[in-house]
Amino acid sequence: MIEKSITIQLSGGLEARPIAMLVQVASQHESSVYIEADGKKVNAKSIMGMMSLALGAGESVKVTADGSDEKEAMRDIEEYLSGNKQ
Repeated sequence: MIEKSITIQLSGGLEARPIAMLVQVASQHESSVYIEADGKKVNAKSIMGMMSLALGAGESVKVTADGSDEKEAMRDIEEYLSGNKQ
């Protein structure tokens, strides 16, 4: 299991379309991926869970990946949230 703090650098934060894209990125991996903010931890593969976080640009989240491809999952999630992959 690996954990990392990541700052959201998507210009509009995580609204409906960016959340759907994030869920797609997370779902491409076998590993479980969770995102935690303000004491709430949700499955990154759940659209409804991610929407409940209501995250904006500049906010910091803790990402946890656990499984056979956790390093790749973490890399892809970080790349997406940093605005480098869209």
